[in-house]
Amino acid sequence: MSTSCDRLMSLRYAIVGAGAVGGYYGARLQQGGAEVHFLLHRDYDHVVSHGLAVESIAGDFALPQVQAHRTTPTMPNVDVVVIGLKTTQNALLADLLPPLLGPKTAILTLQNGFGIEAELAAWVGDRPILGGLCIICANKVGPGTIRHLDYGNLLLGQHHPDRQPAGISPLLEQTVQDFAAGSIAVEKVEDLRLARWRKLMWNIPFNGLSVVMNATTAEMMADPSIRQLAEQLMEEVLEAARCDGDALSPGQNRHLPQALVAQMLAHTEQMTPYRTSMKIDFDEGRPLEVEAIYGNALQAAQAAGAAVPRIEMLYHLLKAIDRRQGQG
Repeated sequence: MSTSCDRLMSLRYAIVGAGAVGGYYGARLQQGGAEVHFLLHRDYDHVVSHGLAVESIAGDFALPQVQAHRTTPTMPNVDVVVIGLKTTQNALLADLLPPLLGPKTAILTLQNGFGIEAELAAWVGDRPILGGLCIICANKVGPGTIRHLDYGNLLLGQHHPDRQPAGISPLLEQTVQDFAAGSIAVEKVEDLRLARWRKLMWNIPFNGLSVVMNATTAEMMADPSIRQLAEQLMEEVLEAARCDGDALSPGQNRHLPQALVAQMLAHTEQMTPYRTSMKIDFDEGRPLEVEAIYGNALQAAQAAGAAVPRIEMLYHLLKAIDRRQGQG
C-alpha cells in the first residue's frame, strides 16, 4: 500500500456498487489518475463498449475505457474497497468482498446512515475502515451515465472501535489526496461519529419526508408546514448528537453547532430541485434504508437519553410504508 509521503502513486480502488454515488466518486478517482476497478451488473456490457459518462455541474466528462468486472473474483486485490451499495444490500458483502481483500486492504463505505462502520467491522475483521459522507445530489439517468446535479464534496474520517475521535492516519491522508486529484473537495474529520450525526441532520428530515409527502426538496421547502417539521426533526438530531457525545465522552463537548439548522435549511432552499435517494427507491419499488438511517440513529439517541418523538414517528411511518411495498 502506498504511504502518506508517496504523493505520486495513488492507491488501487475497487468500486462495489457503481450507482449514482459509487459511480460518480469512482469516476472522479479514475479521472484523477487512480487505478479503479468497477463491479457492474446491468451496465456491464454498455460500459465495456462505451465507458462511463458523467453529466456534471462542474463540467461534463467521459471515461471511454474503464476496468469493468461482472464479478469480484475477476478483480485484483486492492488497497481500498469503496462500498457504494445501499445498506439494504449489505448481506451481499460476505460473498462480494473476500476476492478483493489483501492483507492490508481497507474498506471505505460511502453509505448513508449511522453505525455503518461498526457493522462492517464485524464482517471484515481487524482492518482499517473509513467512512465517507457524500454531500451530493446525483442520479443514475441511464446505462453508464450519471447526472451530478449539485454539491459533490466529501467528509472523510476513520472508524475506531472505541468510538472516540482520533488523528488523521496516513491511509486517510492518501485517500484524501486521491479524491482531491479527481477534483473532489474533501473535508478530513477526526470525529467520524459526530460527522455521521451531522449528515443525518439532512438525511433524517428530507429523505423520510420526501417519501411520506411525495415531494422533491423544492416542494418540501415551499410548504411552510413541511419546512417547520423538517426544522423540528433537525433539532431532534442535534439533541441526539449532543446526548450521544456526552454519554461517550463526558466533558469533551462533542456537539454540533446550533447554527447548522439554519444553514442546512438555507442550502436546501437554494439547491437544484432534487428527488432524494429514498424517494427514488420508493418510486422504483426498492427497499428503503429505514434501519440504517432511522433505526440505528433512533437506538443510539434513546440509549443516550435523548427524546426524539418525531424521529420515532417518522421511523414507524417509513417501516409501514416499506412493508406495504412488500420490502419490510
